[in-house]
Amino acid sequence: MNNIDDIIKGIEEDFSMFDEWVDKYAYIIDLGHNLPIIDQKYKDEDHLIRGCQSQVWLSAEKDTEGNIIFRADSDAIITKGIIALLVSVLSGQKPKDVAQADLSFIDRIGLSSHLSPTRANGLSEMIRQMKYYAAAYASQE
Repeated sequence: MNNIDDIIKGIEEDFSMFDEWVDKYAYIIDLGHNLPIIDQKYKDEDHLIRGCQSQVWLSAEKDTEGNIIFRADSDAIITKGIIALLVSVLSGQKPKDVAQADLSFIDRIGLSSHLSPTRANGLSEMIRQMKYYAAAYASQE
């Protein structure tokens, strides 16, 4: 398992291969297509992230090794890619590491500045919810 910083470096390298934002969006959409399907039981009000323009569902569980596993889905193609990007960085990590993760790579790859204000707000809410789950699990350790 790679640590969060190594995963982020890989994402930054991937994004640096594209000059145009249309290609970066295509990459984000592909990430969404590769997101494992979330169990239907998580597509409910309890797992819905508030503040997103589209519907985004997020679940978090600890695996047998104490790592947090995120599962997510969205009804919007770009948003699904964005949550897939976050899941690829944070899922499978220790809750404490997720809670303290520096996710400034989102600015470095230019994603924040290429989102509408409502999508940017949704991105913030996705991160907030993931860190909330992680902090809750970390407090139990």
